[in-house]
Amino acid sequence: MSRYFGEIRQVAYLVPDIEAAMDYWAGGLGIGPWYYNPRVPIENYTYRGQRFEPHNSVALANAGGLQIELLQPRNDVPSMYRDFLRAGHSGVQHVAYWTERFDADLERAEAAGFEVCMGGEVGANGRFVYFEPRSAPGVSYPGTVIELSEVAGPKGRLFKLIREAAVGWDGSDPVRAFPDLRTL
Repeated sequence: MSRYFGEIRQVAYLVPDIEAAMDYWAGGLGIGPWYYNPRVPIENYTYRGQRFEPHNSVALANAGGLQIELLQPRNDVPSMYRDFLRAGHSGVQHVAYWTERFDADLERAEAAGFEVCMGGEVGANGRFVYFEPRSAPGVSYPGTVIELSEVAGPKGRLFKLIREAAVGWDGSDPVRAFPDLRTL
């Protein structure tokens, strides 16, 4: 995918206890501060073409230029997160590429044979899609999938705020509330 969209901008871990995970990453690994949202405001969510109402908690922090996402599903709606957990996987569930040209990049990915499995929106110009897993011949699917995430609006400004907060972070105030995307 990097030949399509450039560098990986985010690595996302599914975790069973997001509060404990933030403590571990901040205290044990020195990564933070974490911006925490106990209920991600996802709109127009679909999984395999059907609409559902997911409840996910998320925490975001940067390690240099790479954003780390901790994600805890809070309900059992159909999702690639649920698929990952039910398959017995743990750890990295997806890597994300960010774009300000979402429609063009999505069209290019679909022309290359990538199929959307899951998607939705987080704020204005904050669309996202996850692609069906793809494996090379003879290579088994490890569980990790690809996300294409639009960062042309408030979500992009939030990600910039998070990246800037990590520069020179001294360990204080390790968990912070997500700002309201409507104000960014």
